[in-house]
Amino acid sequence: MKETSPTTLKESIKHDEEFKLPVEGFTGTPEEIQRQWFEQVYRGRGDSMKQLTWRAVLMGSMLGGVLSLTNLYIGLKSGWGIGVAITACILSYAIWTTFVKIGLVKTPMTILENNCMQSTASSAGYSTGGTLVSAFAAFIVLNGHPLSVPLTLAWVFFMAILGVTMAVPMKKQMINIEQLRFPSGVAAAETLRALHSQGSKGMRAAKALGISGVIAAADNFWHDGFALFKRLAPYSSDALVTKFNAVVFGPAWVGRTVMFSWEPIFIAAGAITGLRVCISMLIGGTLCWGVFVPLLQAQGIITGSGFRDVVQWTLWFGASCMVTSGIFGFFVQWRLALSAFSGIGKLFSRRSSAISEMEAIETPMSWFAIGQLVSLVALSWLAHESFQMPYWQSVLAVILSFALALVACRVTGETDTTPVGAMGKVTQLTFGALNPGNVNVNLMSANITAGAATSSADLLTDLKSGYLLGANPRKQFLAQFAGIFIGTVVSVFAFSLIVNKPEVIGSEQFPAPAAQTWAAVAKALSNGLAALAPVKIWSIVIGGVVGILFSVLPVLFPKQEKYLPSASAFGLAWVFHWYYGLLFLIGALIAHGFQKKSPAKAEEFTYPIASGIMAGGAMMGVAIIFWQNGGEMWQKILGH
Repeated sequence: MKETSPTTLKESIKHDEEFKLPVEGFTGTPEEIQRQWFEQVYRGRGDSMKQLTWRAVLMGSMLGGVLSLTNLYIGLKSGWGIGVAITACILSYAIWTTFVKIGLVKTPMTILENNCMQSTASSAGYSTGGTLVSAFAAFIVLNGHPLSVPLTLAWVFFMAILGVTMAVPMKKQMINIEQLRFPSGVAAAETLRALHSQGSKGMRAAKALGISGVIAAADNFWHDGFALFKRLAPYSSDALVTKFNAVVFGPAWVGRTVMFSWEPIFIAAGAITGLRVCISMLIGGTLCWGVFVPLLQAQGIITGSGFRDVVQWTLWFGASCMVTSGIFGFFVQWRLALSAFSGIGKLFSRRSSAISEMEAIETPMSWFAIGQLVSLVALSWLAHESFQMPYWQSVLAVILSFALALVACRVTGETDTTPVGAMGKVTQLTFGALNPGNVNVNLMSANITAGAATSSADLLTDLKSGYLLGANPRKQFLAQFAGIFIGTVVSVFAFSLIVNKPEVIGSEQFPAPAAQTWAAVAKALSNGLAALAPVKIWSIVIGGVVGILFSVLPVLFPKQEKYLPSASAFGLAWVFHWYYGLLFLIGALIAHGFQKKSPAKAEEFTYPIASGIMAGGAMMGVAIIFWQNGGEMWQKILGH
């Protein structure tokens, strides 16, 4: 159909103010549910409003490429990935509204253009680089060198193709028919509606994000940038805090990372994460670095004093706690898993989409078939050529990836948490039995599963936003697909430049806890537990029991869940510095106090300010790394 755009900003705002998001969904038979959506939501919006345009894709690619650097930086530091969709929505709205006001462009972006934009940005900034900070970094830990850049590009690209196309049949069942909630998708849709229906409010949020970003960038320059200048180095916040720690804590506790650090990125992350997770993190970190490590040092078991030496002993408890809690928590939610597999036949059924008008806007199943076939052939060849992995095992890894991604996407739709780690560990356990002794096969087979699950869940979350706004799902799929290209190139090249030496992984600058965990599991499964020191074996056993216990408690006491510890956060604290947990908790306490004192302002400003701090601080951190190692990086790019 021919698309027309609103002629003025006022008309666009009015159009969006009159539209109410169908968050509660529809009822009836599958055909009736789809007909109601088509008549009440899509018709008059998705068939008449601009969506997939060059400016939306270019804006999403640009913002996603920039924000991918943020996720790489934060992921290498903390092992966590931060969704970029809402940040991209706010930035895009602010940039394009400014362009309209100064006369650089004639028309504002429609809400559905911005929806396509956030799909492109999310694909580029989040889903494509997710396993770089885990599986690919773990490969470096295990082998002492990275995969070549061309090989990494190929792996990341085809895993993203596998995941994105894998979501095609899932969308029809999970979003169209079952109408799973996908809370982050709802949040993105609500954000877009608020931006487009309340122009002044949207600009306030964008202004808050921009100001906090600039302040955070300046602060990070004070922390790391001053070190580049001899006269300024003694006055950097890092130098000042180091002096403070030497006096207050002393070298022994500083060596255990029990000290104070000034890194606002993690304060901002804590503001978004919430109190339960952050308290769990600090408790777990205190038991690890304040009790466990000093005891082993006193007995002479741990002889090193640096983080890299000590974490080789602590990560076994943390990894075991996270793995068992993830897998057990998944099995506790057996109804979700069962419903995922019981509906597998419906995924490919055409009866639920028998409406010809809807068939015309849904992503064709032929795209699913082509994407799966191409990625299967490519990944099988890459695995065989890179690690001598038998072709049948590669095929098994892809088939297993579909089954596990199916479950991961359903869990995401219900809980807003994608159990990527747990799904990857299931694959590692499988290939630990099929191909014992080969750590690389163990690692990269799980990488396929994790990459596919991440990309699938990310696309479905974005498609949920589009479903609520009345977007054309086929066009939104193409927007998400477009983001794969820029995301792959930027994230892979940035990763290869930031991690320019194997020693970077596990250093004070980049602890890379996710990589440490993946490497530990691969090593344990491939070499056998008998090869580990007794303390490490006991750490695995106790960590596993704690992880299961923390997964059982919410089931037994559901009403008290918000007061119970988070197993993933508790375990993660054993893999990265103690002071990160402190910073996370400070951020959570600030956000909690802000929410109690002024709920309306907290709802409007908490996420933009926190996102701005993370983006600004991380971007400055990446810029300083490039500045500091520019010559060597350019030589690497040029192949010298």
